[in-house]
Amino acid sequence: MTVLKVEEFIGKMKENVVLDIRTPAEFAEGHLPNAISFPLFTDEERVIVGTLYKQQGRDTAVLKGLDLVGPKLKKYVLQARKYPGALCLYCWRGGMRSSSMAWLLATAGREVFVLEGGYKAYRTYGRELVSNGLKLIMLSGPTGSGKTEILHQLAEMGQQVLDLEGLANHRGSSFGGIGQPPQPSTEQFTNLIFEKVIGFDRSKPIWVEGESQAIGRVSILNELFLQMNNCQTIRIDPPKSERVERLLRDYAGFPAEELQVSVEKISKRLGGKDTQDTLEALHAGDYRKVVEITLGYYDKSYDFSMARRDTKMISFVAKSYSPELIAPELVDFAEREIQFD
Repeated sequence: MTVLKVEEFIGKMKENVVLDIRTPAEFAEGHLPNAISFPLFTDEERVIVGTLYKQQGRDTAVLKGLDLVGPKLKKYVLQARKYPGALCLYCWRGGMRSSSMAWLLATAGREVFVLEGGYKAYRTYGRELVSNGLKLIMLSGPTGSGKTEILHQLAEMGQQVLDLEGLANHRGSSFGGIGQPPQPSTEQFTNLIFEKVIGFDRSKPIWVEGESQAIGRVSILNELFLQMNNCQTIRIDPPKSERVERLLRDYAGFPAEELQVSVEKISKRLGGKDTQDTLEALHAGDYRKVVEITLGYYDKSYDFSMARRDTKMISFVAKSYSPELIAPELVDFAEREIQFD
């Protein structure tokens, strides 16, 4: 058994199986990249041991833990045989749970690495990396500008891209969850951000799309969002006709019932008449009118949001707004126009 600091452990994670020794509920809330749930205790057993620790002290809790775990030792060893090579283990703070499991598996002949400080240490490490400052370039533009597609094209070109909407499984607007997989918890969303940041060369620029702090039901961690509010920003402004066509391609194929729910979410901000007109158009199958009315609301919201941000905004007029053509232009433009402190 070898105990490793976070950076060393991350290196081992890339080539070995990672086992999360915490309870299933803890794992579901958030876990390290590609980790497999391998709980020492069930959720119920964890409550029992924790309660005893608080009420009767460590020794009583440890003895109860041994009672619960003892009959399952063989099962753990056999289960671990499914995974070849060395095993990377962690619990909440690198304490008794991971140490106990590591001892057992090492005794059974496995090579085991334990994360010093556990999951909490990994989270602290990721937050510190973000807090130390990232060379962000924010791509901004009104709804329907194709920013996400452009970011994907930039990534294909080898640029560093932090696709927050992709990590959040949400496109950002009230319609953004339609057709998307379930969202992660905010904790796991943050872990996914940490994973990307850890893999970046932080001496080089990182492209990110302009977002509100909330993307659907998850939130961007404050340390990152503050930087997004103050970073170099390139604004694109495709013609409204192009934006309407893109939104029609993105959303017109979904059931009217799902779109109605999204319209109703913004009804107070749309106003009574626009909401009524939008819903009537929706049920009449006039999706273009639906897009045009709601786009008016989103354009006002975007302008208001940009006015509140302390961003260093640079407008960019492209020859074409197709992702394949605009992405190389943006890279050249950023290299000429953007300087980092």
